[in-house]
Amino acid sequence: MKKIVIVGGGIAGLSAGVFAQMNGFDSVILEKNSVVGGECTGWDRQGYHIDGCIHWLIGTKKGTPIHDLWTTVGALGNVEVHNHESFLTFEHEGTQVHLYRDLDRLRSSWLEISPEDADAIEEFCKTIKQLHSFEIPVGKPMDMMNIIEKVKFMLSMKDAGMVMRKYGKITSTDYANTFKHPALRGALGTFVPDRGYSASSILFALGNFTKGQAGVPAGGSRAMALRMKDRYLSLGGTVKTASEVVELDIANEKVQSATCKNGETYEADFFIVACDAHMFFNRLLKGNYPVPEFEQRFGNPEDYPLASEVRIAFGYAGTMNDYPRTLRFPVAAPFRVGATGVEHLLMTHYGYEPDFAPEGHTAISFSINQFHSDYEAWSALDRQAYQEEKARIGNEVIREMETRFPEMRGKLKLLDVATPKTFERYCNAYRGAFMAFIPTVTGKPMTHTGQIKGLDNLHFSGQWVQPPGGLPVALITGHDTIIRLCKQEKQQFVRH
Repeated sequence: MKKIVIVGGGIAGLSAGVFAQMNGFDSVILEKNSVVGGECTGWDRQGYHIDGCIHWLIGTKKGTPIHDLWTTVGALGNVEVHNHESFLTFEHEGTQVHLYRDLDRLRSSWLEISPEDADAIEEFCKTIKQLHSFEIPVGKPMDMMNIIEKVKFMLSMKDAGMVMRKYGKITSTDYANTFKHPALRGALGTFVPDRGYSASSILFALGNFTKGQAGVPAGGSRAMALRMKDRYLSLGGTVKTASEVVELDIANEKVQSATCKNGETYEADFFIVACDAHMFFNRLLKGNYPVPEFEQRFGNPEDYPLASEVRIAFGYAGTMNDYPRTLRFPVAAPFRVGATGVEHLLMTHYGYEPDFAPEGHTAISFSINQFHSDYEAWSALDRQAYQEEKARIGNEVIREMETRFPEMRGKLKLLDVATPKTFERYCNAYRGAFMAFIPTVTGKPMTHTGQIKGLDNLHFSGQWVQPPGGLPVALITGHDTIIRLCKQEKQQFVRH
């Protein structure tokens, strides 16, 4: 039985581990932290649970190929999925714009707000509905397909391709400005950060949401990762936590062993690295096996920005059943976070998760986008200034909350403020990035096989190797890596 060492116990590592065990390999996952999941995680503070990842999960619709894949690895199956009625509610001068799951309801509510935008609204809804035919391909990596499989794949992507050709080179801001009403422009213009991101990202997200393919699994991020761990263990896999890999011993074009920070060394026939790309190339491979496509992107933050966040969590002594689940509202007094001026706040409450808060209370979180200059601002702070800055931001958000929701005055408790430095420290995430390179209208998407030239038994897996990154890509690339190993071993791949 061939042995596999998997570096990283995030979603990609767990996915690779499950399929490794299903296909007759003997595998071990080496995870830096005390709990698996990587950036798909959550943490507890003062009797509350703070969810650190899933805003929505693509793949929650039963009967679709990616749902079947999530089920195979133990993430979904019989797990309840919360399908919220609105993706996001945006407020502008007393007007609320809802991005409803029900596309007809979205259309009628937007037409009521702005009859003069009727043509743009109809085109918007038509394009979203067109994307209902799109399914994320999960069968086989494209570079391993034969000509017939490639033709079928291209035909299946026809509608998605048409949308990409039309909207792929239009920024989200420029697209938002095709609407006349400022509330509709604001809802679309703030959907993704103003970093040259393509308008297609809005349309694909809402395409998945409105067809029921983007719900939230009960229990949140950490619970999902732990379900995958249980599935992996049930198949005979081994997880070693508190085992951060710091060294790869390489000789004769092969990785011979992986050494952990705790001194333990693991030998294997194959090694799968499922961690941050920058850490992989620069710390584990020590820059000796450069991949030009990655170097180009790491060196060009304008065309290939890396998104991080500041996540501020509160406990609220009250219930929020009548509040939108996710609400973006303007602040009364703009303030700074990192190097970014904040004019809107994005609030998500977890009133639908009773285990996230004491009875009669609600966990609330805010996510503030952070990029290159923000990371630099956080990095410039010494320890005391860093703590003071986190406290300041928490108090700024409390002030804005109590202004927008006077009924919450005196009932909010600051639980935690996580910054790009937090994600860097906990997850080895380069510059705190929670996503891989998100293609802008000036950037080019990159798909990499994960095979490293000059290393025959090493594979790179995870969200960094395929656009647009995120949890579905981590799942799929873990699966695809084992397909490649099975081909290398000349054995049939077992999918279920």
